[in-house]
Amino acid sequence: MASAIQKIALNASRDIPFNKLVLSQSNVRRVKAGLSIEELAHDVERRGLLQSLNVRPVLDGEGAETGSYEVPAGGRRFRALELLVKQKKLAKTAPVPCVVREAGSTILAEDDSLAENVQRVALHPLDQFRAFRDMLEKGMSEEEIAAAFFVVPAVVKQRLRLMTVSDKLLDIYEQDGMKLEQLMAFSISDDHARQEQVWEIIAQSHNREPYLIRRMLTEKTVRASDRRVRFIGLEAYVSAGGHVMRDLFEADDGGWLDDPTFLDRLVMDKLAGAAEEIRAEGWKWVETALSFPWGHTRAFVEIDGTPVVLSEEEAARLTALHSEQEAIEAEYVQADEFPEAIDARLGEIEQAIEALEERPVSFDPADMARAGAFVSLDTDGTLLVERGFVRPEDVLAEPEEGAASAEGSGETLACEDDEGAAIKASPSEGENAPDTEPEEEDGLKPLPDRLLTELTAWRTLALRDAFAANPHIALTELLYTLVRDLYWQVSGADCLEAYVRDIPLRVHSPDMPGSIPAHALRQRNEGWKHDLPEDENALWQWLDRLDDTSRIALLAHCLSFGVNALYESSHGPSLARSIRERLARADRLAIALRLDLAEAGWQPTVENYLGRVTKTRILEAVREARGDEVADRIAHLKKADMAQAAERLLEGSGWLPEALRTAHAPEQTEREEGAARMTDSPDAVAAE
Repeated sequence: MASAIQKIALNASRDIPFNKLVLSQSNVRRVKAGLSIEELAHDVERRGLLQSLNVRPVLDGEGAETGSYEVPAGGRRFRALELLVKQKKLAKTAPVPCVVREAGSTILAEDDSLAENVQRVALHPLDQFRAFRDMLEKGMSEEEIAAAFFVVPAVVKQRLRLMTVSDKLLDIYEQDGMKLEQLMAFSISDDHARQEQVWEIIAQSHNREPYLIRRMLTEKTVRASDRRVRFIGLEAYVSAGGHVMRDLFEADDGGWLDDPTFLDRLVMDKLAGAAEEIRAEGWKWVETALSFPWGHTRAFVEIDGTPVVLSEEEAARLTALHSEQEAIEAEYVQADEFPEAIDARLGEIEQAIEALEERPVSFDPADMARAGAFVSLDTDGTLLVERGFVRPEDVLAEPEEGAASAEGSGETLACEDDEGAAIKASPSEGENAPDTEPEEEDGLKPLPDRLLTELTAWRTLALRDAFAANPHIALTELLYTLVRDLYWQVSGADCLEAYVRDIPLRVHSPDMPGSIPAHALRQRNEGWKHDLPEDENALWQWLDRLDDTSRIALLAHCLSFGVNALYESSHGPSLARSIRERLARADRLAIALRLDLAEAGWQPTVENYLGRVTKTRILEAVREARGDEVADRIAHLKKADMAQAAERLLEGSGWLPEALRTAHAPEQTEREEGAARMTDSPDAVAAE
């Protein structure tokens, strides 16, 4: 016969006046954690007590019940009730629902207290998210939900955002197949199909980091910090119907725009509107583009404009700003740093001064009628307008001196000899005409061409010798020729046949115009352009008066436009050999300059390298920079995903493709080695 199962009896529950309750010293909770007593009291005030207190009778010295009860389990609820009594929101004798453990129980009070805190199971986050959603659907606002659970509204927004993730992924998370951080990363996108596709990819990988999920979900989007977005404004994009993807769990710098084509259309529309305003100024033509190639204005002649003079009000404002700036700097001259408010004010003053000193330029209407402007985006997302450029076919032809008198008259042209006397050359005589002696007539006759050539040959030879013996004059003349060619673009032969051919960089990656070298070259070019005299005739004297350091710097700047280290596809052995020789010389120059492209700001991205090479090369790059183990972790990925992962792994590594690397300079240059050989030779010793 089976033994009967012993039935258990639950502890009795009843209402006990609050003033009959005391907090037990057997309560195991000593450290305050989680919800504060004040917040719990507010919650009890709002919704009442959701859970009874666990109490035991207090016994006197003889073991008899005293009518009071101690609270070993539920101490925080007791303190919350106690606070409400102190605040006069709860009567001292208010009945409190309690579960009463009988006196003399074999279960210790500490046992009850520990069990209540340890055996409770925290609510699964997914249940909390769903509860928030249900409460929202039943009429509670996000602010009301936040207030009810003592969190800020942003937390509620985050929790509700997680419910926009695909149900399939939510089920995986519920079954502990995904971490909360991964689920948070998926909430960036509303595209459930893409979310599931990304999970299928990374589920087969060792790398399931949240950053990789975010990157894969945003790989075809545009950052809100992009210059195009700054140009049109995020609000304008949204107002026009665009959608912005936001990450509520990480700093996202404004989010991502998921329709680049729509964005570009808005940008070009705004650029076109700006171009019409520029054209209305009176320009013959206006070209617009998101960005123009590096050096796109080189083929154009730039016309000069006149800076608009400051008005009396602007001049007074500028004077006042300078005075305030000087007063502040004088006051804090002994301080290590400016106070925050003062530093901010100095920044405002500097910006105001810069805005006043950078004057707009006015142009002659006649020049504007044959010139134009380029309208594009600057690297900071502002409108970039380059005014005053004349196409070669619109450049006004300037008549040569003496042309009018020589035209159709059969008269001879004149030049001057070293003494300043007129020398005439007859155009009817051929260059190799025989040197026959003309009949003697009164007056001076033009010298024969042959003789004139011989004389000027002597002069040229002597000029070369004097030129070579005077480096200062030689450098001045070279600079004059180069600057005249680069900045004035004057056609015609020069006395010194030296020139730099500006090598256009028409093919380049999108990041190059905003790079560190491009910015430095622009700044340097604008600086010299600002310093040059307005009159070309004064250029030679200006160059001659420059100090040697400035002359060398200007020479290097002018010559830099002719540096050519470009690889070009060749057809034929002769051209291929020429390109190899050019690149070898470029390598030598890079070694001498200790060129480091990583320091110059180049780093591998999907756009400029990784997305345009094979998977083998991607893995080779990661292996060289981070090692075999890191490369192996991405080896299984598809090419697009591998390129994205490699971009992150290579960031800050300083890795460069072979075409951009500079070899280490040899310890001794050829000149130093030659000097050493000369010093060690017997002839050198004998000469000493």
